[in-house]
Amino acid sequence: MEAMPTKDVQTEPYVVVLFGATGDLARRKLLPALLHLSISQLAPDLRIVGTSLDDIDDEQFRAIASQACLEFDRHSAGPLERDAWVKSLRYVPQGKGPAALAEAVAAQAAELDHPNLLHYLSVPPRAAIPVIHMLQEAGLVKDSRVIMEKPFGTDLVSAIALNQAIHEIFAEDQIFRIDHFLGKEPAQNILAFRFANGLFEPIWNRTFIDHIQIDVPETLSLEGRAAFYEQTGAFKDMVVTHLFQILAFVAMEPPTELASEAISIEKNKVFRSMVPLQPHKVVRGQYRGYRDEPGVSPESDTETFVALECEIDNWRWAGVPFYLRTGKCLAEGQRIISIAFREPPKSMFPAGSGVGAHGPDHLTFDLADQSKVSLSFYGKRPGPGMKLDKQSLQFGLTETDTANDVLEAYERLILDAMRGDHTLYNTADGIERLWEVSAPLLDNPPPVRGYDQGSWGPNAIHQLIAPHAWRLPFERVWRAKK
Repeated sequence: MEAMPTKDVQTEPYVVVLFGATGDLARRKLLPALLHLSISQLAPDLRIVGTSLDDIDDEQFRAIASQACLEFDRHSAGPLERDAWVKSLRYVPQGKGPAALAEAVAAQAAELDHPNLLHYLSVPPRAAIPVIHMLQEAGLVKDSRVIMEKPFGTDLVSAIALNQAIHEIFAEDQIFRIDHFLGKEPAQNILAFRFANGLFEPIWNRTFIDHIQIDVPETLSLEGRAAFYEQTGAFKDMVVTHLFQILAFVAMEPPTELASEAISIEKNKVFRSMVPLQPHKVVRGQYRGYRDEPGVSPESDTETFVALECEIDNWRWAGVPFYLRTGKCLAEGQRIISIAFREPPKSMFPAGSGVGAHGPDHLTFDLADQSKVSLSFYGKRPGPGMKLDKQSLQFGLTETDTANDVLEAYERLILDAMRGDHTLYNTADGIERLWEVSAPLLDNPPPVRGYDQGSWGPNAIHQLIAPHAWRLPFERVWRAKK
């Protein structure tokens, strides 16, 4: 096992080996992302080798890729550009073995000048290690990088075993554990908002912040993923791999520099400071009708919803609760971070003025692709007397001249992997610590509670967060661009 040497990957070309190339993720996200990176020239010269369990040939794969890019490419590539790119694709069935894969990679590499290798493992967790071994047998490990999809284990023991097995073949700096949430423009804007401005970081602590909510409800159901979801559930699928990562961006200390190693160090400090989850501070739910889904056990206790309180035991955050919520078949699809500031210790305003009537001041990040930020506060209502209303300052990415330059999450993350930038990727130590924090909940999960589809989850979520209240649904709406 050798660590990958540092290279100028800005100019050196790449051969990308895409495992699971005919799967849903590849069709919806990865192939359109690779198309855009290629024709936009954001990435160096690329050649793609697709592989999966499907026994098809180059032309059949090209037809699949062409239809996927036509349907899901949000950059609207022209037909001539798309057709030219598709004709460069190669495909080899995994069943033909390592030698056939190595031959296809060599053929694509021959069209480039000393290319690097990037392997994208869009495969189920159980297939990850066999694929890693296939790459080793094909002689495709040295000087390569590998992107791995979640989940990274299902508990601490399995995560340690997975990391050990991967490290037998790949060095840690060759491995990129992907979390597409962190690839989104709004998630990175948290770092810019906190550390590029002198206004907010001085009050980003327990003295001024009362509590924080990270709320990612989904309206979607299983969408045919019962086999995966029955083994995973909402907590393992969303909280460990997504919401905890967002929490780290919100809670981390300022890094010594804007570099992947420095940021990873601060994120891992947050994870080490997290108090192990307490089952009595967790609400698990299951939407009514889940057990009727194809492939779901009639006695299933898999949670499709989870809400929890967690704590970070350090000087900055001691005593500040973090409330996390996510689930399927809920009332709205949102991705919200809400920072609730402490209210003034004493009010000079008379009763009936309206102060405090709409809760504390909030700073809200909308992590949807449009990337919005809102700061709410009390202000005087025009007219006689002292009546207060909740006002807000709002910013949306669509209001800028660079809104069209936004990269889709997978585009950014693939490009970062080519550049060797781990900033938005997870580390082995971080993943293992999060499973350690989760162990009390996994060992003693509370019972699942039923909730109606189209609701906000089980009623017990209100007792969980009391005396506070969930910010979703919003009483106000984002202002539309005029």
